[in-house]
Amino acid sequence: MQYDAIIIGAGMSGLAAGIRLAQQDRRVAIVEKHYVWGGLNSFYGKDGYCFDVGLHALTNFVPKGTRGMPLTRTIKQLRLRYDDFALGQHGHSEILFPGAELRFTNDFEVLTEEVARVFPSELDRFVALAKEVRETAWDERPTTFSSARSELARRLRNPMLAEMLLLPTCYYGSAMEDDVEWDQFKVLFSSIFLEGLARPEGGVRTILNLLVKRYRKVGGELLMNNGVARIAHDEAGVRGVILDDGSELESDTVISSAGLVETMQLCGRATLQREVQPEDRGRLTFLESISVLDCSPESLGHTAATSFFSTQSRFDYHPPAEHCDVRSGLVSSPNNFAATQPIKDQILRMTVLANGNRWAGLGPEDYAAQKELEANRAVDALIEFTSGENLRGARRQNWNEHTVYRDIFTPKTIQRFTSHPGGIVYGSPRKRKQGETPIAGLHLCGTDHGYLGIVGAMASGCIIANERLLAPVQLS
Repeated sequence: MQYDAIIIGAGMSGLAAGIRLAQQDRRVAIVEKHYVWGGLNSFYGKDGYCFDVGLHALTNFVPKGTRGMPLTRTIKQLRLRYDDFALGQHGHSEILFPGAELRFTNDFEVLTEEVARVFPSELDRFVALAKEVRETAWDERPTTFSSARSELARRLRNPMLAEMLLLPTCYYGSAMEDDVEWDQFKVLFSSIFLEGLARPEGGVRTILNLLVKRYRKVGGELLMNNGVARIAHDEAGVRGVILDDGSELESDTVISSAGLVETMQLCGRATLQREVQPEDRGRLTFLESISVLDCSPESLGHTAATSFFSTQSRFDYHPPAEHCDVRSGLVSSPNNFAATQPIKDQILRMTVLANGNRWAGLGPEDYAAQKELEANRAVDALIEFTSGENLRGARRQNWNEHTVYRDIFTPKTIQRFTSHPGGIVYGSPRKRKQGETPIAGLHLCGTDHGYLGIVGAMASGCIIANERLLAPVQLS
């Protein structure tokens, strides 16, 4: 069967690319190996509960009608309605380090005042940093690498402030160990602090259902539960895909959201060995626990929508030697975002770094026990770190004794449902900023295109569709 384009993966970037192409009367098929769409940002039901995975918060929040920003530009490209995203802002979030706490909201002045309070001698330099970020185009794609840790050290004199700004940007999108690319840091700084955090009412399925409905409305085909076994190509370029059931789809354009390494693997062993270098293989992955409580997170002192924490003044961001590193991470509660209707369940989610190889080597019984052990260790470490009253007088309590249900996913879970080796979350440390591959007609979108978060993923799909297939056609 012949298509104008075939898209691998029904995540945010794949769906957005499909919508852009189908809106311009291209015949498009999205192929997804699982029965539910979303990829790394999806949802699932278990024992009567429904949970989000991936989404802690939607970054890049701006109010309705704000012009020229990533969120509103992407919504316009997809011809969706802002109101249908049903976005509720966070009340506040926080960054916790030894002896220092910064609170921030979607009003950037709050963070500026916090920096003035905690790091008064750094205020002017912080304001200059924010000005520099504001003056950087969000879709700028530099070709040279620069380290965010090094660049921050040049601009700020207090290393702890640099670490506190770096921590959220790492956990929200860095595939690089112990650092972030400088251009990506600026994008993430803007999306988290200058724009802001929100949550779609109803969770990630609200956005996914909007995208799927729109894609189908404009004539796109969505092939679920039937993955790509191989990408067909020859010296002239890509020729289509062969699916797991043996059927063939033909096209001289394939857009893959599977990731660089995974896409090259689908092209065959020879292509994988020739085109993928050791430094292309990411290693960063996580363990996450989702706890349903018998009381509100706020009543236990967890008032922030998202708490980023490090028990060390300089945090580590690399695969730990053991199963998990509980010295840094984040805690998020969907209950602490604004909503017109209260969420049915009271939930706290906790995420820490994990070692994919260690988890892969566990047998079934050891695996189940280790999950519980590590989830408990993570909560205990945070509570011990924040055992005193915080600057606002709240005392955070251990929520394990208030947990009525808990689900835990590990790198092994992520690999099972995404096919990312080792459960890698943020893809390759070396991004392909133009979405390029060595095979003509084969393009990357999503994480390894270098666009981060939910809005970034959708923007990536739009950009690849626009630049690689629709130009120089007049876009609308």
